[in-house]
Amino acid sequence: MQTAIIRFFDSIATPLLDFLGEFFTFFGEQSVFILVIAYILWCGSKKKGFAIYSTLLTSLVAMSTLKALVRSPRPFEVLSDIQGKRVETATGYSFPSGHTTGAASFYSSLAVTVRKRWLSIICGFIILMVAISRMYLGVHWPLDVVAGLILGVSITIITYDAFFKLYEDQVRLVKLALAIGIGGTIGGVLLAFLIPAGIADPTAFTDPMKLLSLAGGGYLGFALDQSRLHYATTGSLKVKVFRYVFGVVVLMALQGSKPFLPDHLFFSFLRYAVTGFWATGLYPMLGMRLRLWEGEPLFNREAEV
Repeated sequence: MQTAIIRFFDSIATPLLDFLGEFFTFFGEQSVFILVIAYILWCGSKKKGFAIYSTLLTSLVAMSTLKALVRSPRPFEVLSDIQGKRVETATGYSFPSGHTTGAASFYSSLAVTVRKRWLSIICGFIILMVAISRMYLGVHWPLDVVAGLILGVSITIITYDAFFKLYEDQVRLVKLALAIGIGGTIGGVLLAFLIPAGIADPTAFTDPMKLLSLAGGGYLGFALDQSRLHYATTGSLKVKVFRYVFGVVVLMALQGSKPFLPDHLFFSFLRYAVTGFWATGLYPMLGMRLRLWEGEPLFNREAEV
């Protein structure tokens, strides 16, 4: 049944559908998530940004854990007559679909955050199209995307409100952020050396290494903000535009720096850890000195909804 579905998508392939498949699969990739979450954290609501970021990372860590345990091959690796498309996005094992899990978690979190009917419809459509695109491109089985849909939406339902409410408890938030930040950083460093040494399977653990690194840097940044910075996301339109554009340029430079760094996973760890830390802590710290942010009023956390 799964093979028949994959072959059906392959049989209807056209240049136009190839373009649409690659277009929609892009909405399940980290670049989109980073751009949106960065805007919310820097120019919108830190509370909402924290909840979306944390929910998404929880989903992706759960997905990566399942991939490492199940270790299922992808359709284009099993079926000789299937030509996989955009295979550079098909890292790791097949089950469950990472793009579908990420999209299901991210866009359902976004819908819950904004609570507008029109946006919920758009988010639901994007989630569905990301799932279909992964099968059309020949990089995932139907079971992979179904599992990704269930996993991503379920984790949003289970964790989003908890993360949202946690933001109000500054003491617990700082402790949790430090614990995850330190743990993620240590885990990322260990995998960055265990994988090249042949001790850990690169297919199973390279993506988890990146996630742990991103989580480590990101949560250390949250801890820095909540214990020291307390930046406010307010500002004029001109300030917000400059704040966002400058921050994103640095984020893209960090992610695009791979060709210029030594070919060792430790430098991949550094890229992801610094990316997370820049978005949540380092950039706001520098930005406050450059007057891109002001400090938020003391004891006014309840006002940020």
